[in-house]
Amino acid sequence: MLFRLSYLCSMNDSPALEKVNWKVEGMSCTNCALTVNKFLEGKGMQEVKVNFMGGDVSFEMPAQTPKRELAKGIEGLGYHVVTGEAGDSKKDTRIFKNHLQRFRFCIVFTLPLMLHMIPGVHIHFLMDPYVQLALTIPVFIVGMDFFGRSAIKSIFKGIPNMNVLIAVGAVAAFGYSLYGTIIGQAQQYMFYETAATIITLVFLGNWMEDKSVETTQSALKKLAVSQKQMANMIAYDDQHQEHVFPVESSHLKVGDLLLIKSGEAVPMDCKILWGDASVNEAIISGESAPVEKKMNDKLIGGSVLQSGTVKTMVTAVGEDTVLANILKMVKEAQTEKPPIQQLADKISAIFVPAVISIALITFLINYFYGHQPFSNSLLRAIAVLVISCPCAMGLATPAAIAVGLGRAARNGVLFKNAKSLEIFKSITQVVFDKTGTLTTGQFQIASFQVNSELSVVSEAAQHSHLTTDEFKRLAFSLEKYSNHPIAKAIAKDWKVKDDIRWAKIEEVKGLGMKATDKEGNEYMAVSYKAAEPFTKDDSHNIYLIKNNILLGTIDVVDEIRPEAKAVVQQLKIKGIKTILLSGDRKEKCEQVARELGIDEVVAEQSPEQKLERIAAYNQIAPTAMVGDGINDAPALAKATVGISLSDASHIAMQSAQVVLMNHGIKNLPLSLGLGKHTYRTIQENLFWAFIYNVVAIPIAAMGFLSPAFSALMMGLSDVVLAINSVRLNFKKVM
Repeated sequence: MLFRLSYLCSMNDSPALEKVNWKVEGMSCTNCALTVNKFLEGKGMQEVKVNFMGGDVSFEMPAQTPKRELAKGIEGLGYHVVTGEAGDSKKDTRIFKNHLQRFRFCIVFTLPLMLHMIPGVHIHFLMDPYVQLALTIPVFIVGMDFFGRSAIKSIFKGIPNMNVLIAVGAVAAFGYSLYGTIIGQAQQYMFYETAATIITLVFLGNWMEDKSVETTQSALKKLAVSQKQMANMIAYDDQHQEHVFPVESSHLKVGDLLLIKSGEAVPMDCKILWGDASVNEAIISGESAPVEKKMNDKLIGGSVLQSGTVKTMVTAVGEDTVLANILKMVKEAQTEKPPIQQLADKISAIFVPAVISIALITFLINYFYGHQPFSNSLLRAIAVLVISCPCAMGLATPAAIAVGLGRAARNGVLFKNAKSLEIFKSITQVVFDKTGTLTTGQFQIASFQVNSELSVVSEAAQHSHLTTDEFKRLAFSLEKYSNHPIAKAIAKDWKVKDDIRWAKIEEVKGLGMKATDKEGNEYMAVSYKAAEPFTKDDSHNIYLIKNNILLGTIDVVDEIRPEAKAVVQQLKIKGIKTILLSGDRKEKCEQVARELGIDEVVAEQSPEQKLERIAAYNQIAPTAMVGDGINDAPALAKATVGISLSDASHIAMQSAQVVLMNHGIKNLPLSLGLGKHTYRTIQENLFWAFIYNVVAIPIAAMGFLSPAFSALMMGLSDVVLAINSVRLNFKKVM
């Protein structure tokens, strides 16, 4: 998780910023999100991000800003704010809670009004204007309570939404009919069924749109549901007797003891204290193959024990769990707007005034130049208002991104921002680190050599020959402080209790460990690049040096990841160039490249040189970098798209825009394919949204579509976008 730091600038203190995450209910389109965004920015909030699909709103606010006033301001726009704090405003107490309930109520009154449209059906009393007025009034009241209220508030806030179009169309039809009824010429002004039908069918369309949007969020909902589990808590009485009782996972705290049995879900992130088990981590990694876990291993909340029983201690709850952070990251990515959406947002912002102008022009042209009766001219203008759909343009990008991010998360690919999805479309070369990326990083010590004629000063032996045990102790004491896979292997195999206590120790990126003891002696465990002044033999992995004197060498062996060759071949089939960029020796890098079929090898590179190489590759073509170590972090940040592994160093994961959660590079082609196909889906959606409005509005203006049919078409246009976006869940993208 990234934290924004506030610090002193010149003589004045910068105000501390607080990160706020709210849920805002009732947003139905991009214009709604723009309204909330504009309001918060107008109040001085920073980093405002609004996702109308999920209702997630995040922003940074200066300390001491009254949150309650901000919440009231948003509710004044017609939405409901859930802050997650005591004192939340009460829920909407209106009779109808959703569009389906409104539709069901309205259709009861609208169907009788539509009966006369059926050939051969003629019910005399339904033609009475007062009967039609009585049937229309309930529908009109419900419609204006929603569309009218929303329209007025959006106009006052300076961003008119699509409800303005619906409200204007319904009011025009109802007002025209009411005028005819009052002056006694109802038969010439009878458009009550038009007003009622518009409202009823738009409610139906909005409900279908909501259901379609829900479908695009299904993958994320599955992750969210998995956070709510029952747990078996362990407690002890005064006689130290163990008792197990059920408790909801939401009530768990760090340090609680749990019993998890075969077939049960892990309720929160835990550490195994006793037992071993096979665990299915598919919810995080996308891999259904079980992972073996033993004492001191960590369990991820939401994973499932396939076999075995363990006793565990809770290590993280709520928003601190791995799953919660994944959900949070994906939701934040959904609020990001890729460049392609910017044009759609600009058009959406001026769409409603433009359509109202077109409707007015339609009326004037039909009435004055087309010699159409007033009633026909009005109907055509109403049809223009109702059939136009700004939501389609607003929904085009978020719907595709929601499905793309959801499928990625379900398969163990975590995008930190939506821009990465779009950038992937142009990636033509992929740069790999070697150790821990193309190889497993699970090193084993193959051999070591001690220069026994040299002496080492230690607490155990002064001026004596360097023994094997002292050599191992020295290597462990240095490497235990490193996150490099080779260092971890040495520290694991040669662990001792009486390790050396250093006065100073640091990890030099790309070289190794450097330390100073209390007597001022300087020790190093480094690669050949740092050891070159002391030996001409470059065939070893680690060189131990004391005061510029070589003490010995260590050799390790590493396995190539089983999926690496297939991944490289998939990329090459797609026409993507593959490059191996490593700090390791040239001979070892070339050996790996030959085995995997990698196109280009650049070896023995320092972090600074890696950074320069990536910058050069970016100049040639958009480049993705895949790495996992501390020395990869600058290059990951510099690459067009940085891709890190889930078991990478923390700084590497922070520097990358994409994280592969399945402990390997198996899903690298999936991430690239999803990025390209998500962008393609966005293009298809935007094309449909533009073409729909470009074609539908003129057809309605020429009188070929009735207002009722236009209302239904408006709702269906959004459903088409959602269906096209949902296809991303099933398309072959690799």
